[in-house]
Amino acid sequence: MDSNFGLENIMGVYLSSPKTEKASEDGENERLRYGLSSMQGWRATMEDAHAACLNFDSSSSTSFFGVYDGHGGKAVAKFCAKYLHPQVLKHEAYMAGDIGTSLQNAFMRMDEMMCGQRGWRELAVLGDKSDKFSGMIEGLIWSPRSGEVNEHMDDWPSEKGPHSNFHGPTSGCTACVAVIRNNQLFVANAGDSRCVLSRKGQAYNLSKDHKPNLEVEKDRILKAGGFIQVGRVNGSLNLSRAIGDVEFKQNKALPAEKQIVTAEPDINTVELCDDDEFLVLACDGIWDCMSSQQLVDYVRELLTVESKLSAICERVFDRCLAPAAGGEGCDNMTMILVQFKKPITSCASVQVQSQHLHQAFETNKIQVETLKSLSGTDKSSAGTDNCHVENDKHSSSSLL
Repeated sequence: MDSNFGLENIMGVYLSSPKTEKASEDGENERLRYGLSSMQGWRATMEDAHAACLNFDSSSSTSFFGVYDGHGGKAVAKFCAKYLHPQVLKHEAYMAGDIGTSLQNAFMRMDEMMCGQRGWRELAVLGDKSDKFSGMIEGLIWSPRSGEVNEHMDDWPSEKGPHSNFHGPTSGCTACVAVIRNNQLFVANAGDSRCVLSRKGQAYNLSKDHKPNLEVEKDRILKAGGFIQVGRVNGSLNLSRAIGDVEFKQNKALPAEKQIVTAEPDINTVELCDDDEFLVLACDGIWDCMSSQQLVDYVRELLTVESKLSAICERVFDRCLAPAAGGEGCDNMTMILVQFKKPITSCASVQVQSQHLHQAFETNKIQVETLKSLSGTDKSSAGTDNCHVENDKHSSSSLL
């Protein structure tokens, strides 16, 4: 993710040649199959992370998938890949079936957990090698003795040490996650990573790209004391919601959801039906190069000749990769492709549902066109089984 204005002009941002090795994985159960892949590309470092939990809990048919696009470093993205889904799982709202509330809580909880000595130490271990070494030394000196800390993450006890007053990381990440339980799909998003559903070949955006020039985002930014310059928050960050980025969250008179930059996610719910083919979650390294509909069309084409879903993700990367450093196609790339096994359910109201989704999609297109005109651009495991980790106000509004 390009988060800092003028970052491309700094030496060392791009490699002399791209790293095209892919880290890929596939899995399936009786309800769905998935493939995922990630590639560093032209960027000097890999700052994306992801989590895929096919069987999220033992008591229900639930799966979790998430992509996290870091900026200013990889530590926050890796922190979310490690800790966000366990926070969803353990929240009392999740146990009561309120997945939307548990998702909202987990997003906001990440900022809380990254504060203080324990948060600093965990980020140091997950960050760059120099930080990791420093974090290990601090951990040896300042960690509580064995048996003093309850390992359950709902406790997350504070630790005394030289970084006890640490307010959180200056780096950050986007977060876009999908929880699939039976025939319900829950999508939570903060930032410009995106979740797209293919229904009978039509692409439907189930998340909103949180950019500073969107009216609701601009209003919050200005009321919190921030400003927008060249399409960036305070002339720096090119998205308006993210986990981390503590320097944009320092207004003591405002709650977390009303800060200049907030981690609060938009949450959408969708009732899945037989017309739903697959779901894509991807960081903006993909969406910078392909529109939602272009990606859906390309994936559908590849599905006729390729059965391995991670291989399709890899083909998408190869198509998006820029021939030279600079501009679109040079970002880190991460993509998760989830294919629904048939039948999902008998939908008596498929046409009505599709109409609502189409209306939501058309609204999203209008927002994107508005954003284009404003910006002048033309660009549309911890704790669970079978879990792979690479390490507007919450309303649970339904699109249907």
